[in-house]
Amino acid sequence: MPNFVLLNNVAHKNLCVIRDYAPHYGDNEMSAVTFPQEFRAIQNEYPIFFRKNPETGKFLTVALLGLRQNENLFLSDSGWDAQYIPASVKRRPFLIGIQPPRPDQDANQPNRMVYVDMDSPRVSEAQGERVFLPHGGYSLFLEKMVAALEYIQYGTDLSELFITELLNYDLLEVVTLDITLKNGERNNLTGLYTINEEKLSALNGSVVAELHSKGYLEFIYMLLASHSNVVKLIARLETRLQNQ
Repeated sequence: MPNFVLLNNVAHKNLCVIRDYAPHYGDNEMSAVTFPQEFRAIQNEYPIFFRKNPETGKFLTVALLGLRQNENLFLSDSGWDAQYIPASVKRRPFLIGIQPPRPDQDANQPNRMVYVDMDSPRVSEAQGERVFLPHGGYSLFLEKMVAALEYIQYGTDLSELFITELLNYDLLEVVTLDITLKNGERNNLTGLYTINEEKLSALNGSVVAELHSKGYLEFIYMLLASHSNVVKLIARLETRLQNQ
C-alpha cells in the first residue's frame, strides 16, 4: 500500500528518486491512466479506452500497456521501450493532494500540496535524482515533477468535463477484446469502453459543432484512431513469447 506523506525540505532533505523503469519499481501494470491533452502523443503508441474506477464508479481514460494482468509490454531490459511515457507514470512517486483553504484564504481556492510515497521502491537516499538542493530549495528535477503534477491536475479536470459530455450524448459503449495468440492462448479483456461510432455519426450538426468548439471531437477521433495499436500490442506479446 502507498504511504503518501507531505513533502518538505526538512524531513526529506536527502530524498532521491530513482528514474529507471522496471517491474520491481511497480511498472508492470497493464494500463495507465491518461488524459485528453496527451492523447495526441499517446495515440501514436498505445490503445486508449475508458474504464470505470472500481471505487467511485466514474469513468476514466486509460492507455493499455499490455494484454495480461501485471504485464507491461513496453518494459524491456533497457527501460521503457516507447517514445512517450504516460504522464501518470512519469509523476511517480509524487501526487498532488488537496488541503482545505486556511481561514484567511478564498474558500474556492484549496491548497494543492505535493506528497511523496515513502514506500515506493523508487525512493532512496543513496541514488537517483535529488529532490531538494543542499540549501533546501527545489531541485530542477522537483520543479519538473511539480509541473507534471499540475499538468495531471489540469488533465483530471479536463477528463471529467470530456467524459461528462460523452455521457450526456450516450456515446460510450462497452467493448471486449477477445484475442487469440499463435500458440492458442486466449486473452479476454473486459471492463473496457469506447466511443459508439454509430451514435457519434447520428449526432446533429449543432452538437458536432459544440464538441468541436470544445476540442472534444479531436479527442474522440484520436481515441478511436489509437485502437489500431491493439495489433501492435499483440505483436509485442507474440515477440516476447517467442523469445522466452
